[in-house]
Amino acid sequence: MAPIAGPDLASSWARRGIPLPEGLGGSETEPEQDNRYDPPNLSGRQLRCCMSPSGPKASRRRDVFSGTPTPSSPSRPGRRVYMVSGGVTKFAKAHPAMDFRLMCKKAFDAAREEVPNLTLDMIDGTRVSYFSDHFSRQLKAGSMVQDYLGLNPRGSVRIEWGGATGGECFQAAYEAVASGRMDTCLAVGYETMSRVATWKGNEFIALASDVNYDFPLGGFYTGYYALMVIRHIYEYLRRTKFAHIRDEREAQRQAIAYGTRVMAKVSVKNHRNALYNPYAQYPKNIDIEGVLKSEMVSYPLTREQICTMSDGSAAVILCSEERAKELTDRPVLVKGVGCGTDTMRLADRPFGKVLLMPHEKVSDYESLKYPGVHSFRAGRSAGLEAYRHAGITDPVKELDFIELHDAYSSSEIQTYEDLGLCKYGEGYDFVERGDAFLKNIDYGFEVPRAGTIPVNPSGGLIACGHPVGATGLMQAVFAFWQLQGTIAQHFGSDKLQIPNARRGAIHSHAGTGSSVTVSILEAVRK
Repeated sequence: MAPIAGPDLASSWARRGIPLPEGLGGSETEPEQDNRYDPPNLSGRQLRCCMSPSGPKASRRRDVFSGTPTPSSPSRPGRRVYMVSGGVTKFAKAHPAMDFRLMCKKAFDAAREEVPNLTLDMIDGTRVSYFSDHFSRQLKAGSMVQDYLGLNPRGSVRIEWGGATGGECFQAAYEAVASGRMDTCLAVGYETMSRVATWKGNEFIALASDVNYDFPLGGFYTGYYALMVIRHIYEYLRRTKFAHIRDEREAQRQAIAYGTRVMAKVSVKNHRNALYNPYAQYPKNIDIEGVLKSEMVSYPLTREQICTMSDGSAAVILCSEERAKELTDRPVLVKGVGCGTDTMRLADRPFGKVLLMPHEKVSDYESLKYPGVHSFRAGRSAGLEAYRHAGITDPVKELDFIELHDAYSSSEIQTYEDLGLCKYGEGYDFVERGDAFLKNIDYGFEVPRAGTIPVNPSGGLIACGHPVGATGLMQAVFAFWQLQGTIAQHFGSDKLQIPNARRGAIHSHAGTGSSVTVSILEAVRK
C-alpha cells in the first residue's frame, strides 16, 4: 500500500509547525486500512439513546452556560456563538426602486443601527445567500453585495440550498464563528423575484426538483405539495377518522374536505398574525371560508394557502462571546443547529421506520411506512440534531415559539409532526386544539389551547412572503426580537410578543423536503 503520508508531506507539515496526526506516518509498511464508509445507525432506538439522559457520555457533557453536567446536551468542539443584531427590509411583491445590492445594504444598515459600536473593520467575513442567479440576471451577485457593503477584501462565500438557502446561510455563519475562523460574521440574504413573470418564476423554482423526473411530471411546486398532502390526508385521516366509511370515494372526499378545512385555519392564523407585522407582504383579516373560496391552484391547495414570490433582504450578525460583550448587553445564544437531507426525487423516498423523538415509541408507528411522500424525514433529522445540541427532549415544553417554513399550509401541519410537536398523524388535531395559535389574537374560531407553542407569530411565509435567500434570515431576525423582548419596538405593537420568551426555533425547508435546517436560539438573561 502507498504511504498515507510520505516523507515529503511529513516534512512539509513539520516545516509549517503542523503536527502529523497519529497513524498518518510515512512508513511503506503501513498496515492495510479498511476505508469503507460505515454509516451510523440512525434507527429511532439509537437516536433516542443519543438524546437520553442516561447515555454513557452523560457525565462528560456540559451545559454551554454554567459548565454543569447536562446529560442531554452533548459535548462538542467549537466556541459559543451569539446573535447580536439583525435587520430586514419590508418584503413586497416588488421593490422596483432597489436592486439587490441596495436591498442588502438597507437590511445591513438596519442591523448596524442596533449595535452602534460595530465598525466595518470588526466584520471578519460574510456569507451571502440567494437562491437563483436567474432572478437577478447576474452571476456572482454575492461579490457585488460584498463590494457594495464595503467589505472587500475580506472573505465571502455564496450560499444556495433551495428554499432553505437563508437557513443554511445562518448556519454557515454560525460555523465560521464557532470554528474560530471569525469573531464576527455577517450573514445577508436576498431575492429579487419580481424581475421575471410569475410563470417564469415558478419554472425557476421548480428547477429545485429532479429535472429528469419530477419536473416533466408537474413543473411547479404547488403540484408536488398537493400530491404530498393528499397522501398525508390518506395516511392520517382516511385510515383513522374516516376508516368507518366503506365507500372509498366518499371516504376520501370527506377526509380531504376535513383536512383542507383544518389547513385553512393555519392560513387564517398566519394572515391574521401578520396584521401586526409591518414587514409582512400579505397581512389579511381573512376567515376560513375566504381561504377555501380563493382560487384553486392545485387541489386541494387554494391561493390563500400558498406563499408568494417576493423581493426582500435580511441580515444577521453573529459573534463570538467576547465580541458580543463589546457590542450589546442583550445578545441571543445560538444554542443548537441541525441539518437533514433526503432524496431529490419523491419516488426514491424509502418506506422504513420512523426516527423517534424521546417521547415516542416504536409501537406508535408499527403500521406506518415512513417517510414515503407524506412526511419530511429531513425535517425530523434536522430537528433531532438541533434538539440534541440544545439539550431539548420535549420541544413543546422547552420551546416558547417556532418560526417555521410554511410555504404551504399543508407543509406547516406536516412539519408540526416532523419537529415532534405532536406525533405523526396528530397534526390536524394539533391545529384543532389551537396549540400553535397566539392567545391574544381573534381568529374567528375557538382555539382552546392557544399559546401552548405559537408557530409563526410573525405570519410565516404565507403572510410575510418568501424572497428565498432572505427568508431563513428573516426568521432569525424575528426570533431574535422575540427573545430580546423588543417586538413592540420593531413592530410598533406588542401584540405578537411572546411573554417572557426564553427559547425559540427557526426552521428552513428546501425542495420537496430534500434539505432542512433547524436552529435553536436562546435568550441570555442577566
